[in-house]
Amino acid sequence: MSLYRNTVWFLKGLREYTKGGYESAAKHFVAEDLQVDITGKSYMITGGNSGIGKAAALAIAKKGGTVHLVCRNEERAEEAKKDIVANSGSESVLVHLLDMSNPKQICDFAEKFKTEHKLNVLINNAGCMVNKREVTDDGIEKNFATNVLGTYILTRALLPALEKEDDARVVMVSSGGMLVQKLDVSDLQFENGTFDGTMAYAQNKRQQVILTEHWAKSHPKIHFSAMHPGWADTPAVRSSMPDFYEKMKNRLRTEEQGADTVVWLAVSSAATKLPSGLFFQDRKPVSTHLPLASTHSSPEDEETLLKILQDMFQRFSPAA
Repeated sequence: MSLYRNTVWFLKGLREYTKGGYESAAKHFVAEDLQVDITGKSYMITGGNSGIGKAAALAIAKKGGTVHLVCRNEERAEEAKKDIVANSGSESVLVHLLDMSNPKQICDFAEKFKTEHKLNVLINNAGCMVNKREVTDDGIEKNFATNVLGTYILTRALLPALEKEDDARVVMVSSGGMLVQKLDVSDLQFENGTFDGTMAYAQNKRQQVILTEHWAKSHPKIHFSAMHPGWADTPAVRSSMPDFYEKMKNRLRTEEQGADTVVWLAVSSAATKLPSGLFFQDRKPVSTHLPLASTHSSPEDEETLLKILQDMFQRFSPAA
C-alpha cells in the first residue's frame, strides 16, 4: 500500500505541486481577493524568518497588518525583520523568540502575549524535519515536539485571544506529504522500528490536518484551515531533503508562490466564505485523501491523539 500511495502522490505532485502546477492554478485566481487593507489587524507567524513564513510575513506587512514573527534564532529573526521593514515600508513588525519544541516555553510565551497584544490571525508555519531520531530536553521526539505538540500548545493557549476578535483565523501550513500517511496513534514518537524523518514529518502533517478539522468543529467563532504550499525552493527543503532538491530544483515553486495560499487564507474574505476546517491547495479546497489509499482514520484514533495532546498540554501549562 505504501508503494501505491507514494507513486500516486509523486505523480500528482509532478502535475500539481511544481512551479508549473502553480502557474496553471494561478490562471483562475481572483486578483481582487488579495486587494485588501488589513491595517490594525495582528498576525502571528511562527517560523517567520525564512522561506514560506517570511514570504507570507512580507506580503501581510505590505497590506498594513501588524506582523509578529515567532522565531528561534535571534540573529536570523532580526535580519528577517530588517528585510521585511525595508521591503514593505511598514514598521509594524515585531520579533518574539521562541523554541517551538519547548512546551513550557510556549505556554509562558502565549500567556505573556495575551496580556500585551491582540491577535486576529495565527499562522502555524514553523516546522522541522529531523532525519535522525532526536529527543528534546523534555524527552519528546523532536519532529513531534515541534510540528505537532508545539503547534497544538500554541494554538490552544491563544484560542481565548483569537475568540475576542471578529474574523479570527488559524492557518495551518501542512503538507501534501500527509496524503501518504494514515494516522498512527500506536507510536506517535517513533520509538519502534527504523526511524524515517520524511515519514515522521508526513505523519506529523496528517496529525495537523486532523487537529484543524477538530478545532473547526469545537471553535466555530474562528475560521480554521490547513494548506499545502506545493514543492517550494526554501532553505528547509534544501537542508532537510537534499536529494529531492537536487532532482527537482528547476521545477520548484518560489517562496512567494508557496506562500500565496497562506496569505489568501489569512486575509481574503473569499477564504472565510468557505467552511472552516478544510484543506487547501492553490486557493481551492482539496481532498485530504488520495483515491483508494486507505488513509482514513477512525474517530477512536483521532480521539486518542487529542487525548494524548490534551494530557501533554496540561502537563506543561502554567496551571499544572
